[in-house]
Amino acid sequence: MADPRLFRLRVVFVKQGRLAMLSHLELCRALERAVRRAGLPYAVSQGFSPHMRIAFGAALPVGVGGTHEFFDLFLENYVAPDKCFDALKAASAPDLMVQSCSYVGHSAPAASVAFPVCTYRVELSAVPSCFVTPEEVTVTRKKKEKILSVAEFLVEPVRFDEETPSVAFFALEAKPEGSLRPDVFIKSCIEATVASEGAPADLHVLTLTRIGQRSLSGEELA
Repeated sequence: MADPRLFRLRVVFVKQGRLAMLSHLELCRALERAVRRAGLPYAVSQGFSPHMRIAFGAALPVGVGGTHEFFDLFLENYVAPDKCFDALKAASAPDLMVQSCSYVGHSAPAASVAFPVCTYRVELSAVPSCFVTPEEVTVTRKKKEKILSVAEFLVEPVRFDEETPSVAFFALEAKPEGSLRPDVFIKSCIEATVASEGAPADLHVLTLTRIGQRSLSGEELA
C-alpha cells in the first residue's frame, strides 16, 4: 500500500536510438541512476534490502522503442514538477530523455497495469502487396509452447499509413493472465504474409515503437 506521506511523481520519457536495445532490467537501472544524479529526495523502502521507491510501466521487449514511456517515483518531500523536470533532464541520456513530470494520486492504478492498451508503429523494409494477420500465434514460455488467439489481444487491426505505405500501426491489449508481445505479433504477421506471397522473402522490421498507452476507459498517458 502506498504511503500517503509520500509524493507520487509520474515521469514520462522516451526510449529510442541505441538505448532501445536495453532490456527492461537495464532500463530500470539506467533510470534509477538518472534519479540519483538528479538529486531528487526519493523515498527508500524498508526491510533487509532497502531500495529506491520507484515503479515502472509495462516492459518493452529488447529492440522496441517508446515515445511515451513512464515511471512513478515516490518522493519524501514535495518538489515542484518543473524543478523535477529540469533536474531529471540534466541527468538523463538523450535516448532516455525526460518529456514531462507531474504528480498523480495514490489511488491511481499501479504503473505496471495503468495503461494496458498500447499502440505501436512499425516500419517495414518493403511495401507488401497484401498483409496477413494470423488468427493464432504460437509462443514459447518456459520451454512450453502456447497458442494465443490474436483476436483476444488485437484492439486495433494493422493499418498502413497512406503517405508512407511501409509504415503501419496496430494496438494490443495486455491481459492480467498474459499478453501478446508486439515483436512476436508483427513477426508472425510477416511470416504469414511472406507465406501467402504477399511480400518478398526478405521482408523484415526496420523499427518498432510504442507510440501510445491508454487505460481501458480510454485515458491516455499524456
